[in-house]
Order: sequence, then structure tokens, then C-alpha cells
Amino acid sequence: MSALDDLVSLVATLRGPAGCPWDRAQTPATMRPYLLEEAYEVVEAIDGGEPGALQAELGDLLFQIVLIAQMAQEAGRFSIQDVALGIHHKMVRRHPHVFVPGHVEADAGSVSAWEARKAMERPAGSSALDGVPNALPALIRAHRVGEKAARVGFDWPDAGGVREKVDEELGELDAALAGGDPAEIVDEYGDALLALANLGRALGLSPEDALRGASAKFEGRFRLMEALAEARGAPLQTLDAEALDALWREAKALSAATPNKGA
Repeated sequence: MSALDDLVSLVATLRGPAGCPWDRAQTPATMRPYLLEEAYEVVEAIDGGEPGALQAELGDLLFQIVLIAQMAQEAGRFSIQDVALGIHHKMVRRHPHVFVPGHVEADAGSVSAWEARKAMERPAGSSALDGVPNALPALIRAHRVGEKAARVGFDWPDAGGVREKVDEELGELDAALAGGDPAEIVDEYGDALLALANLGRALGLSPEDALRGASAKFEGRFRLMEALAEARGAPLQTLDAEALDALWREAKALSAATPNKGA
């Protein structure tokens, strides 16, 4: 047996009559938060660049997948073998330039070619926006929806047009703030965020990665502020706005001088 076979057997044992009460009690629905958590831990391990950590986190994610497939098999729906066979067939179908002898296709390995093959598999009446999961984080989903709309030509001609849209939406947000209608403020704020997500796409940037980097930078500088204030016997909560601003500028300057400190 392979290591994967051993894992499948182990999961079946955990779900069996003499298995683990926690594993036996789970359903696909209850596994949802764990699956998301493990996926994000894989992303964090990729960002960390440590192969051992990535291997471990991929193992944790694989366990979740095998466990959910085992639940489906117990319900008579499908098995982990069906999952593997299905994705195998899909990848062969989506890569005819690799697996079909003599297949000739312009830009066969491009994203547009990939999307064209996917479009051929959609049922009649489907939307070009289909396939973007509702459960994605909102910023990632905004980016993906914009990508899909752009692939059928619904897009600005260049990044300058998107930048103008950002100004337009910010102006509408200012008007909503002046009007004071909470529902309108939320609506216009969302439109501004969507425009910024589209600007990232137009610039070839991932808005999720950019915001993650900005958040990490802010966190690093804020933690440095805390350390500086604590060392001086004046915790942040005891400082006024002017002192906090001065401390922020000091932390910003220090972090710029030592970028390896995570700020």
C-alpha cells in the first residue's frame, strides 16, 4: 500500500465503530471552518518559505479532504478514488495540448485558452461569472469576478480608466457620508472597495496580497510603537493623540531602517 492508501485506511478507522468520537461526529458542514483554516495555514506556510512547515500544513489539509471524502463514501455518494479520478480526467481534458497527440492550439498554455476550454464545459444558459465561490473572502472574490467579466470584454481599456472610477466612487462615498443615510454609506463604501480591487487587477497586482502586506506592515509598526512606549514607562493608552502620532512616526522611521524586522 502507498502512503496515501494508508491515510485513507487510517481515516476510515477513525470514522469506524471503534474510532475517535470527534471524527465520527463530524459532517461536511461541520468541517467547513477547519477546512478553511487549514487552507489558510497552507498559504501562510507558502509565504514563510519553510519547506518543512509547508509539508506539514499540506498534510493537515490533505487529512481534511480525505476525511470529507470518507463521509461521502459512507453516505454512498462517492469515494476518495472517485475524487482523484474526476480531477485526473478534468486535467487531461483541460490540457489537450499536452495529452492529445497532434493537438494544435494557439497560446495553448495561456489563461485565455484555459478559460475557453472551461467555457466549452459550461451548460447552456450559464454565466461567464459562474465558478467563483461565494465563500471566497470578499476581496479575492471581487478580483476573480472582475477577471471573469474582463475575459468577455467588459472592462476598462487601461488602468487609468479604473483609477478614474476609484475617484468617482470615493466622491459618491463622500456624498453618502454627507447625506448620513447608513444604507447608502455601506453601499458606496462597497463600491469604492470594488473599484480598488479592480484597480489592483488592472495594475497586475493581487489586492488580497497587497492588503495582507499592508496589514503586516501596520502590525509591525504598531507593535514597535507598543514596545517603545512600554520601554519609556508610558503605555499607548496613556498617551494623547499628538504623542501617539509622534510615536507612530518614530516607529515608521525605525522600521524603514530595519525592514527585516517585519515592519
